[in-house]
Amino acid sequence: MIGLVLVTHSASIAEGLRDMVAQVAGTEVPVAAAGGTDDGRLGTSAPRIAAAIRSTIDAGATGTLILLDLGSAVLSLELALEEFSDEERATLRVSNAPLVEGAIIAAVQASVGASLAEVAEAAAEAATMPKMPQA
Repeated sequence: MIGLVLVTHSASIAEGLRDMVAQVAGTEVPVAAAGGTDDGRLGTSAPRIAAAIRSTIDAGATGTLILLDLGSAVLSLELALEEFSDEERATLRVSNAPLVEGAIIAAVQASVGASLAEVAEAAAEAATMPKMPQA
């Protein structure tokens, strides 16, 4: 099973999105959120990201897709990744997908047993999905 990690600068957004994704994914898909800083401010935290990733690995995920809200979260993610062995890092993929749409689509794919590559590809396609029908 593929796990999902949602990284945002806001703890509230992270938790809310985790709840949405968990409802779509069901109980079989490990979903973890890492939002905000340890002192409650907006920002990202490498230890929180590492703990979220670790939770998906510990839950038995064979691969984990990591979705980010803003590019600056990459710096914290890079620090978090230092906590993992090369073998563990090989099971992780970072997505350029839009956070909300990508997470929902990834959850659907993960819930039907798609591979990490398939989940990542589906999430990335969310970047080109129109929100409004073209007239």
